[in-house]
Amino acid sequence: MTQTDNDRNNTMTSPDRPAGNAFATVDFDKPGRQAGFVMFPHSPHDDAWGVTRLPIGIIANGTGPTVILEGGNHGDEYEGSITISEMIRDLDPAKVSGRLIMMPANNVHACTSAQRTSPVDGVNLNRAFPGDPRGTITQQIAAYLTDHIFPMGDAFLDLHSGGSSLQILPSAIIEPVADARHYARNVAAVRAFGAPNTVVIGNLGDPRTATATACRAGLTTVGTEMRGGGTVSLDALDICRKGVRNVLAHLGLIEPTGNAPPQAGDILDLPGPAAYVYADDDGVFEPFHELGTPVFAGQPAGRIHRPWDTAFRPVTLCYALDGIVFGRRHLGRVAPGNCVLVVAAPAKGLPMGLS
Repeated sequence: MTQTDNDRNNTMTSPDRPAGNAFATVDFDKPGRQAGFVMFPHSPHDDAWGVTRLPIGIIANGTGPTVILEGGNHGDEYEGSITISEMIRDLDPAKVSGRLIMMPANNVHACTSAQRTSPVDGVNLNRAFPGDPRGTITQQIAAYLTDHIFPMGDAFLDLHSGGSSLQILPSAIIEPVADARHYARNVAAVRAFGAPNTVVIGNLGDPRTATATACRAGLTTVGTEMRGGGTVSLDALDICRKGVRNVLAHLGLIEPTGNAPPQAGDILDLPGPAAYVYADDDGVFEPFHELGTPVFAGQPAGRIHRPWDTAFRPVTLCYALDGIVFGRRHLGRVAPGNCVLVVAAPAKGLPMGLS
């Protein structure tokens, strides 16, 4: 398979990193279509010599880039998992130039339980990278992606949807990187997705995410956040289906799709802690604004009620940033520290020509 840049660095781990015990039932180098599993030996109480099975599909044909598709990093986010599963079944290998590695349910125990984190070990896969080949099941999954999957790739699409606790404006996400050429590749691929919004999300600099790890491996990286709320949104699913094919066409793996042209609006950003509004009391949160509403720093954002305490006066929360409402808590019940609102602002300080 071809590589997009000569300066790629796929050395993910130190030479003394222990090997894991996972094994795949697919041949990553075989042409055509395959569907199988990555198997992680797992010995819980009721299955002494069992395995945790991660579904995986491979479509390979001719020469071209290797593109990795991930869904189900969080088990309560569905549009990406549906899109990838459909592609494993339906995409004609003859129409592919390169290789697709498709993983629709990477946090598999969370996916079957409709939870953000794994019910087996309580770990959030998207805060577990680079993982541990000898750790818990979720840590082993992160390590397998880091050590085995990412080194095979040229590009990575990580399809998220906000989860059960958030509603989010459907967006394609840019993972920030320091290298200007790499950043330009990320921006071009994210623009090609054609989502209604393009947002830079660095997760407050957390390096433990899948996209941050893929970027350290040199991969052109695209993220998404679809509607969320723990359900399947019809408009977001349509955006996701079209967007994935748009990016594959942009990367040269399939022919142009005829879908929407690359998104050309302003790039937004979540510029640090000021982008987030957190609950500071126990109660029920009443938001004041719909998603997409322009707001300003100091403006009342919503209030927390405590209906079971008649002496409690509602507590008003305020925005700390000018921008638009990008995300809003889907669950009404809140506790101190819950994120209730997210504000996106026009991105600043982008490399020349990327605004």
